[in-house]
Amino acid sequence: QKQLLTTDLRMGKQQIDIEYPLTTKSHNIVWNLISTAHGLERWLADRVEECDGEFILTWGEPWTQQDVRKAQLIEYVKYSHIRLKWDEDYAEGDEDSYWEIRIGQSELTRHLTLLITDFAEDDEADSLRILWESNLEKLHRASGL
Repeated sequence: QKQLLTTDLRMGKQQIDIEYPLTTKSHNIVWNLISTAHGLERWLADRVEECDGEFILTWGEPWTQQDVRKAQLIEYVKYSHIRLKWDEDYAEGDEDSYWEIRIGQSELTRHLTLLITDFAEDDEADSLRILWESNLEKLHRASGL
């Protein structure tokens, strides 16, 4: 069962941690889903482009209003995790915020888990949790994991 944890931070933001169990033991399959534009496009955004450490994520169809956000890759450890920072967090001078997708492993079952870390303003924390849960359910539907 997934776990939701919240930690208070400075500057009115909360750290949100979500642990999501997967039904696989294959680091390679999970890594491709969380670290490549094609993999992220299957579950996180409608379109993802990656070039030189910059990810451009787009939600919505081309004929409708789209939400486009850019994130910079700030840490990449193969088969472990990726950590990104939204461009608007850089613009606002927010040094502490990032979002991370990490591969964990249950010691009991040896199955993998996804550990999501993200940051949200106090009044947006619940919405962000719901968004991640929805995306993780989409990952399960798209991949069976």
